[in-house]
Amino acid sequence: MSKKSITATVEEDTFITQSDIDTGKLVLRKRVEGRVVQPKKRVTLYLDAALVERFKEMAGERGYQTLINEALKTSLLQADIEATIRKVIREELMERKAA
Repeated sequence: MSKKSITATVEEDTFITQSDIDTGKLVLRKRVEGRVVQPKKRVTLYLDAALVERFKEMAGERGYQTLINEALKTSLLQADIEATIRKVIREELMERKAA
């Protein structure tokens, strides 16, 4: 059974409001040769039941899978920031030792 899209289509000349952006109803999709390129990839992932329940509680009316996706993206971003900070600190320590 195929799930119908609930995302409204937006014409090229339609004005986009802040409300459209805030509610998450606006989805921009890339097109290649007239076909929509899927922005996400379907995976099978086993998570602890308590973790899934917690994300469902946190999500409320929103999709809990979207919340998990955002949490994973945030985690990766924080790891990148931490690695950058460590690199800068090492470089500055090396400069001080050289001076």
